[in-house]
Amino acid sequence: MVLERLAELLSEQFGVEAESITLETSFEEDLNADSLDLVEMMMALEEEFDVGEISEETARTLKTVGDVVDLIGAQD
Repeated sequence: MVLERLAELLSEQFGVEAESITLETSFEEDLNADSLDLVEMMMALEEEFDVGEISEETARTLKTVGDVVDLIGAQD
């Protein structure tokens, strides 16, 4: 499942428990992600989920884990 794989990826990057990550988890508010964290996350997503390059415009719209799950689901 996409959420489970994404939660594992995010738990490694942000040092949080994978079980604490939900669709409503906010990158900035809940994970305290800065712009560098977000760039690194986009690169990891591109590689892990084979979604191609995520544009800066698209990346700016991704505020929560649910947003990323929707993006990945749209690629399938």
